[in-house]
Amino acid sequence: MALNTFFSKHIFLADDDAEDRDIFAEALAEVYSEAILTQADNGMKLMDLLNIPPQPMPDVIFLDLNMPGKSGYDCMAEIRACKNMNGFPVVIFTTSSMEDDIDHLFGLGANHYVSKPATFDKLKDVIRQVLNIDWSGKIAPTRQNFVLSA
Repeated sequence: MALNTFFSKHIFLADDDAEDRDIFAEALAEVYSEAILTQADNGMKLMDLLNIPPQPMPDVIFLDLNMPGKSGYDCMAEIRACKNMNGFPVVIFTTSSMEDDIDHLFGLGANHYVSKPATFDKLKDVIRQVLNIDWSGKIAPTRQNFVLSA
């Protein structure tokens, strides 16, 4: 599947697991080598990056939930509460597949929810799927299409 040619290349990833960040970066490079990846190893650093404001602005944020200092839940609530950030597409990217987490993040206004795939190829598939979304015309997801899978 070809990537949407209108998609900008500025991807933010907040995840406290260095190995997960490295694997994500490698998969992203294989899927879309022109992407610019900005990484934060915790929620506080992500929010610092977003409050600068960042240049370039993120076209999509992949957000882990369980991080020290400031969780993905906290970041999600702050992003949606700030008028300068509330339009950023946020994809929750976590090991959790608990329905309560999914419902909570849907309620907080995340755009999509992805349980981290178990294989590198599935990770590439889900990244490709997210990068193919035309965020400019994106309508808020319904609960039925909120969870993405590879």
